[in-house]
Amino acid sequence: MAGDSFGKLFKVTNWGESHGKAIGAVVEGCPAGLELSEQDIQPFLDRRRPGQSSITTRRDEKDQVKILSGTVDGITTGTPISLVIENQDQKSKDYSEMAKIFRPSHADFTYQKKYGIRDVAGGGRSSARITAGHVAAGAIAQKILQKSLGTEMVGYVKSVNDLVLAIDSADIDASLIEQTPVRCPDLVLAEKMIKRIEMARKNGDSLGGVVECRINSVPVGLGEPVFDKLEADLAKAMLSINASKGFEIGSGFAGTLETGSSHNDVFINEHGKVKTKTNNSGGVLGGISNGMPIVFRVAFKPTPTLIKTQQTVTIEGQETEFHGRGRHDPCVLPRAVPIVEAMAALVLCDHFLRFRVYKGLFDL
Repeated sequence: MAGDSFGKLFKVTNWGESHGKAIGAVVEGCPAGLELSEQDIQPFLDRRRPGQSSITTRRDEKDQVKILSGTVDGITTGTPISLVIENQDQKSKDYSEMAKIFRPSHADFTYQKKYGIRDVAGGGRSSARITAGHVAAGAIAQKILQKSLGTEMVGYVKSVNDLVLAIDSADIDASLIEQTPVRCPDLVLAEKMIKRIEMARKNGDSLGGVVECRINSVPVGLGEPVFDKLEADLAKAMLSINASKGFEIGSGFAGTLETGSSHNDVFINEHGKVKTKTNNSGGVLGGISNGMPIVFRVAFKPTPTLIKTQQTVTIEGQETEFHGRGRHDPCVLPRAVPIVEAMAALVLCDHFLRFRVYKGLFDL
């Protein structure tokens, strides 16, 4: 009954706690014959890992991944792939006082009420630390998609607080994204974002924002009718990420301000290929990819752990005050980018394999 697994044909089960011995994931459904090593996965984890810059948590985890099963001589065998990442820089004592109180906007209260027990150190299973397993599994999915379809994931920070990137997703220079620690492709705006985040940290506060993702080279036909629509599975994937609070695809909420005649994506024939003139649908029609780039956005709230003093209650219900200790991101956006890409890859890889099942029937 626990919601620790994701996907149907390409299935990922995430395990571990923030301050446990290790975290990781088990990947089922990866086709046999794929070249795969730790070196294929590590670069993705390096982008997500803590301690990257002054605007991320100081927790120093190397996040070195190990493949424990599912490969022989660097080739996948079609059996479950077990991925493990050891925790090495836990400071559980920073959380000792939190055993007696509920931190504002954290899962402390809900976990305690649901299970009658919770892992206080680092938030246990509710910590964003476990997303390292998402990213490791997503790296495998991205390799399958790239090798099979040439699919490209381009995630970046769209906004931090009220600083908003004005460039359309189609005009983004992807080579600029990794040139700044905030992962915004507008280098001038990126510097403003960095200063804003550093100021929030200095003031003991935090900031939220939006990650946008554009997925190129997606074939027509990914997605299932009704409950497994492609955008529905993308929404579930994105809203499963810690601190996410909103999802929109294509024109999203802004589309509500238009008329049907201005919003409709008109079909055209371009050099013998049917496509749409615009992409307000974000690459999905009727829950199925239409061959256009998939474009969506994910909203992330400000990090809830603050150095500032806040009101809360004890586990007995007595009112008290609390201020955070330990090492926390003043803004989750920069490290959320590779997580968003990974979760999108898991969704698309799962639907691609399901799509191949249908297509394969006609090839028999």
